[in-house]
Amino acid sequence: MSNKIKLSILGISFSQVQAGAYALIFAEEKGIRRLPIVIGTPEAQSIAIVMEGITPPRPLSHDLMCSIWKELNIELLEVLIHKFEDGAFFSELLLQQNEQEFHIDSRTSDAVALAIRTNSPIYTTEDIMQRMAIVFDEQTPPAPAEPLMEEMGQTGEELSELRLEVLKERLKEAVKDENYELATRLRDEINRRENKS
Repeated sequence: MSNKIKLSILGISFSQVQAGAYALIFAEEKGIRRLPIVIGTPEAQSIAIVMEGITPPRPLSHDLMCSIWKELNIELLEVLIHKFEDGAFFSELLLQQNEQEFHIDSRTSDAVALAIRTNSPIYTTEDIMQRMAIVFDEQTPPAPAEPLMEEMGQTGEELSELRLEVLKERLKEAVKDENYELATRLRDEINRRENKS
């Protein structure tokens, strides 16, 4: 497996494309790349309440799991986002109980919700960062003034009609505007084309 990259949670933004979904934005610890991952509303809320220091009146599912782990002397050592396939990220929990380690498959959103509750580190691979990350560089010059896609309303078919150079300029513009959801779609279309050639 390629080198592990430590991630921190930069924030959560509302998805303008997918109703009821959010983009969870990760930043690599020592770099300028950002990794956006689309997650559902319940998971976004479960992560957001911890980030905002809110204690729900009753434990949520992720709180319950952490309470069970505590009682059973199970420690979450780390979360690893290790694969991207068919439009989905795959993650693994590394748990330890009485010197024995267990690797447990998990949805990324659940893994992050558990990691943030236990102050456990989150990692991904260099391979995933190279394929899926967006480079965010404040020194990037602004792209030429060109109308941005109608607030993310551009369909996959319309994206596929744009020239590769235009897609790359739009990607720079979306990153500059911190529109990670649009940047993610543009990045996916660029990757799809470059992998074809």
